[in-house]
Amino acid sequence: MIEQGHALPQTTLSELTADGMVTHHSDTLFADKKVVVFAVPGAFTPTCSAAHLPGYVALADKIKAKGVDAIACVSVNDAFVMKAWGEAHNASEIMMLGDGDASFTKALGLDMDTEGFGGIRSQRYAMIVENGIVTTLLVEAPKTFEVSKAEVILEKL
Repeated sequence: MIEQGHALPQTTLSELTADGMVTHHSDTLFADKKVVVFAVPGAFTPTCSAAHLPGYVALADKIKAKGVDAIACVSVNDAFVMKAWGEAHNASEIMMLGDGDASFTKALGLDMDTEGFGGIRSQRYAMIVENGIVTTLLVEAPKTFEVSKAEVILEKL
């Protein structure tokens, strides 16, 4: 599993924007920036939709006021699903990034197999990345939602 002080692995993430599909390479997406990344097991799932994403939507301005250049939500869903989920939650200040093949999630070592329920998914986590280096990593224990909340990340900034 990735650790604090380590560089993010070189992979890609997809984002559907008003201009079409964008493939982000992690080495350029996180270069020369301070980015808050949070990951969820799945778009439109109960905790993710009721609390995790909405918390970041509500606190986006306060998080960015702490010198954060971007806030990114990652899920092992495709970019079309991520865009629809973001629109459903008015997440215009958050990059909704699809990790459709779980390559980013697996490279981080933060994947989990939910077997028949959904297959390979991301563990729930939040991290602060500065110039491609993980400076803070908060990984939830299974079936919990405590350390990756927007309020916790705001305190860590």
